[in-house]
Amino acid sequence: MNATITRESLEASGVGAFFRPRDIKPLGVSFRQLQTLVSKGVVDDLGSGLYRLSEVEPTELETIAMVASVVPSAIVCLLTALRIHEIGTQSPHEVWIALDRKSRKPTRLPAKVRIVRFSGAMLTYGVTRRPMLGVPVSITSPARTVVDCFRYRNKVGIDVALEALREAVRSRKAIVDEISRAAEICRIRTVIGPYMEALSA
Repeated sequence: MNATITRESLEASGVGAFFRPRDIKPLGVSFRQLQTLVSKGVVDDLGSGLYRLSEVEPTELETIAMVASVVPSAIVCLLTALRIHEIGTQSPHEVWIALDRKSRKPTRLPAKVRIVRFSGAMLTYGVTRRPMLGVPVSITSPARTVVDCFRYRNKVGIDVALEALREAVRSRKAIVDEISRAAEICRIRTVIGPYMEALSA
């Protein structure tokens, strides 16, 4: 292996905590050299073609991208979606994801996650795809995220759900009609309805 390829040289080149072999190929690092870096403990092999510099804390987006790359079917939701949409004050230490109720729980995840289960229309309604560091990530829309907070209020807390509703409407990240429609699709209209009425009063 080229002696100049070290943790310091990789960091200096701008390689983040999360990268793929193609990202360091311009540095002259062959796949064989990459495997040597893994064996020396300089780089961690996360599986599915993902690597990271050992002992380097990934950014929030890198963490989400890592999880989405390892679990392509995951839908970023609830507290993590609130954070991404900049709604409210939540700063979760785990990545909140939703999976199909019938799917198996993934193993060898690159970060701490909280998993909830979706089924039927909840798997697609209000779910969009956006790239994060080159990785396609499915995430609930602002309106859908607010509704999910009420649906899973026993997990996130009713205070979080209320803050999400107030802040989403106040910041115009979601309008009342969008939230109302999402609530109907997700069958939570009777729960969120009184809070929406109070907000409009």
